[in-house]
Amino acid sequence: MDETARRPTALLVMEEERRPDVYPPEVLADIDRLVIRQAPPLTRQQLADHLDLLHGTEILLTGWGAPVLDAAFLAQAPRLRAVLVAAGSVRHLTTPAFWQRGIPIVSAAAANAVPVAEFTLAQVLLGLKQVHRIGRDVAVSHRFPHNPKVPGAYRSRVGLMGLGHIGRLVAAHLRRFDIEILATDPIARPDAAQELGVRLVDIEELFAACHVVSLHAPLLPETRGAVGAPLLNSLMPGATLINTARGALIDEGALAEVLHARPDLTAVLDVTHPEPPAPESPLFTLPNAVLTPHLGGALGLERHRLGHLVRDELERFLRDQPLRHAVDPAHAASLA
Repeated sequence: MDETARRPTALLVMEEERRPDVYPPEVLADIDRLVIRQAPPLTRQQLADHLDLLHGTEILLTGWGAPVLDAAFLAQAPRLRAVLVAAGSVRHLTTPAFWQRGIPIVSAAAANAVPVAEFTLAQVLLGLKQVHRIGRDVAVSHRFPHNPKVPGAYRSRVGLMGLGHIGRLVAAHLRRFDIEILATDPIARPDAAQELGVRLVDIEELFAACHVVSLHAPLLPETRGAVGAPLLNSLMPGATLINTARGALIDEGALAEVLHARPDLTAVLDVTHPEPPAPESPLFTLPNAVLTPHLGGALGLERHRLGHLVRDELERFLRDQPLRHAVDPAHAASLA
């Protein structure tokens, strides 16, 4: 960017708790060389008391706790030229009024996908060794099993439900192993799946044929509760189900019943619905349900990636270069 060019005005609005991680000092310093921030960082609630700041805002920088970009918001921001979101999904903040304005919006979903895919890879490998199941058996029997039968990471099958940012990255990680990767995704192109080394199958085959099944689908009306009793009952003996996507993809009542009836199965649930589960939920006490509180998502220093992505996209935007992480309006409704 030409140092003599006029710097556009910008506003940073997001929740306070995660902001220092998402926008660390070095990222803010770089941003301040590119734009003129009109005020200190604000939360969505604080912005509601200072809407006049939007009148001159050209760039909105945000993240978790972003304001909803509805008609009322946009009426206050007539000069808005771009929105850069240091978080994953933008479905909850975009509206028809926003898309009608033709304003580009950047999502840091690709950066947010990295730790989720790493967490998933770890759980897949643990699942193929059946670490959780064998650990349960050892705790109960106080004995080590002799020559335990596990699939391992050689010619075993791993199934991915969804080939979005995270699903594709998980597939790329798994290609380093001697594993057959299956996937189901209604919008995945066969040629793109082939490039990933993935074989596309229907969801019934995915659940019945894989030693580990990992969920990476968006939560849409057609996917809500899609993983119900028939699919869960079809899992092969000793299978592991991993969910790092959305809790509501699974019929958790059916899951609890299947896990109770089949102690050979393991469900690793990094997300639930609701979150956390109700206090009386059997998921807390079922020994083959492993609950973790969004450990797969970006935490601590991992969140720096999101701010770095936004900073880089901001520089591209100001240089009139193509954005690498702009959300395509045509596909926005199908994103997580």
